[in-house]
Amino acid sequence: MNDSPTCPELLKQINAPSDLNGCSLEQLEVLAEEVRQLIIKTVSKNGGHLAPSLGVIELTLALLKCYDPAKDRVIWDVGHQAYAYKILTGRAENFCTLRTKGGISGFPRPSECPEFDHFGVGHSSTSISAGLGMAMARDLEGGKHGVVSIIGDGSMTAGLAFEGLNQAGGMGLDMVVVLNDNEMSISKNVGALSAFLSRTLSDPRLVKVKKEVELLLKSVPRIGEGLARYARRGEDSLKGFLTPGMLFQSFGFNYLGPINGHDLESLVEVFELIKQLSGPVLVHVLTTKGRGYEPAERNPTYFHGVGCFEPETGKARKFGCVLPAYTDVFGQTLCELAAEDDKVVAITAAMPEGTGLNRFREEFPERFVDVGICEQHAVTFAAGLATQGYKPAVAIYSTFMQRSYDQIVHDVCLQNLPVTLFLDRGGLVGEDGATHHGAFDLSYLRHIPGLVLMAPKDEAELRNMVKTALDHPGPAAVRYPRGVGNGAAIDGSPRALPIGEGELLKDGDQALVIVVGSRVNPALEAAKALEADGMSAAVFNSRFVKPLPAKQILELAGGIDSILVVEENSKLGGFGSAVLELLAENDLLAEKRIHLLGLPDEFVEHGPQKELRKMLGLDQAGIGKAIRELLEGKGK
Repeated sequence: MNDSPTCPELLKQINAPSDLNGCSLEQLEVLAEEVRQLIIKTVSKNGGHLAPSLGVIELTLALLKCYDPAKDRVIWDVGHQAYAYKILTGRAENFCTLRTKGGISGFPRPSECPEFDHFGVGHSSTSISAGLGMAMARDLEGGKHGVVSIIGDGSMTAGLAFEGLNQAGGMGLDMVVVLNDNEMSISKNVGALSAFLSRTLSDPRLVKVKKEVELLLKSVPRIGEGLARYARRGEDSLKGFLTPGMLFQSFGFNYLGPINGHDLESLVEVFELIKQLSGPVLVHVLTTKGRGYEPAERNPTYFHGVGCFEPETGKARKFGCVLPAYTDVFGQTLCELAAEDDKVVAITAAMPEGTGLNRFREEFPERFVDVGICEQHAVTFAAGLATQGYKPAVAIYSTFMQRSYDQIVHDVCLQNLPVTLFLDRGGLVGEDGATHHGAFDLSYLRHIPGLVLMAPKDEAELRNMVKTALDHPGPAAVRYPRGVGNGAAIDGSPRALPIGEGELLKDGDQALVIVVGSRVNPALEAAKALEADGMSAAVFNSRFVKPLPAKQILELAGGIDSILVVEENSKLGGFGSAVLELLAENDLLAEKRIHLLGLPDEFVEHGPQKELRKMLGLDQAGIGKAIRELLEGKGK
C-alpha cells in the first residue's frame, strides 16, 4: 500500500458520473477497490469518517451507473457516507485535501460542487423530506428526472425520517428512498427468500398481472370485492411474514429488499427495475460498515469517525504526549458521581463513545440509555425521569443539541426540572466544519429562564461543574470543547462551585479581560506575555454565562476603562452580549472602551482547530493583539 493518496489508474479515467456508463461489471469491481484504497489512504492521513464510506462504495457505483446526478437528484442523508460519491463526481484528484483548511469538505456541499451536491448535509435524517420537496418541485415544473434519497447508518431512528416517509407515501410522488442498513440502523438480513419475493412481487410485469387479476376477481357477481380483498390480504401477509417490507408499505411505499449492498450486479439490476415503477419506492440494502478494510470491519464504531492512523495496521498515529480529552474526563467524573448517587442516569443520542459514556454504560447498564438519533426524545425522556426524582445527564454534541431546543424550553426549563445538558464539542470542532461547530449554544441557551449555564477553563474545572450541575435542583447545562485538556491537576473528588461566581486569575489596572470556557488559558497567557511591554491586564474567568457573576464583573469594571470579552461562540447573543447587557443596565457603557472577541456572524469553514482559532484571532496571539489594540485605542 503506497503512502501517497494519489488517484489510481482506472479512477483517473472517471471525470464525471457519466463516464461510468461505458464500464463493464468487471471494471466496476476494479473501480470499487481503487476507490476503497484511495479513501483508506486519505483518511489515514487526514482523519475522517472511514467505516461509513467504505460500506457504500458498491452502492454508490450502482447508483451512479443507473442515475445521472447531472440531471437526477441524488441526496445523501448522513453526509459522512458520501466520500465515494465525491470521488466519482469529479473530485478524485483533490480528494487528498479532504477536511483540510481550504480543501474538500467531509460532507456534501452545494457550494463546493453545485452540479452534483444537491443538498447540504452534516446532521441526519433529512434526505427523505428534502427529496420529497425536490420531487414536488419537479412535478410542478413538468420535469422527468429521478429523485433518490439515501438514508441509513442509524438515521432511520429519527422522527424526521418517519415524518418524511409519512408525507411521501401520502403524496404518492415518484421518488426512491435507499435504506442503507449496515446493522447500525434497523433490520438484519432475513434471508434470500424474502429478497426474492420482494423483487418478484415488485416486478412491473407482475404488478400489471396483479392488477388484471384484481379486476377479474372484482367482476365476479356479489363476492368479487371480497375475493379481491382476500387476495391482497394473502399477498401482504406472506410478505409481512417473510420481509420487513410491510412497515414501509404501510407508509405507501413499494418495498424492494433486502438486497446485498456489495453485489454490484444485483444493485444495478434493481435500480434499473425501479425506473419502470411509479410512486414512492424504498430499496432496503444490506451493507457492512468498514467493508474491505479489516480493522474497520472489526471495529466499525472506532473507525466511524477516526483520527490519523497507520493504514497497514489501523493503529492510531502517535503525536507525542497525550493529555486526557474533555470527553473522557466528563465520562470518568459522571461514573464517580453515579457510584455515590443511584439517582444519576446517563442518556445519549447514538454516541456513547463520542460523548464518553461508554464507561458509564459498562458500569451502570441499568442507568444508561442510548435513544438513537433522537435528540428531541432524549430531552423529553430525561424530563420524565426528572419528574420522578432522578438526575438525568443528557450528553449530546453541541451541534446536535440544537435539534432539541423546543424540548429544552417547554419540557425542561418551563417545568424547572433538574435535567443537566452536557454539550460536548462546544466551540470550533475543526475538520468536520460548519455543520458540526458548536457555535451557537451559549446564544440559544442563555436566554431561557431558569437555566444555569457554565463552561470550564480546563479539565479540573469540568469535573467541578459536573458536580455543580447534578447538585443543582433545576435545569443546568455545561458546554466544553472538543480535544484534550490543559494538563490541569485533578486532585480528589469533584466539588460543587458557588453558582454565579467566577474567579480573578490575574490582577491588572489597564485592561480587563472577561473570558469563559476554552479561551480562558490562552487569554491568561496573552496577558502575562504583555507584561514585558508594560501592559497590565486583569483576567477574569467568568465560569458562568448564566447567571453572570454580575457583582464581581461590575466591581472589576468599575476602575478599568478598557474591557475585552472573549468567548468561542457566536458574538451574536452570546457571552459577550450578556456582559454588554450587564454594563448597560448599570450605566457603564458610555465610559468604557469595549471589544468583543468571538465567532463572526458567518459559518466558519472546516480545518484544524489550531488554524481556525488563529484565523479568527482566538488563539493566544490573537487575544494578545486584541488587548494591545484596545489599550492603544483601536479596539472600539
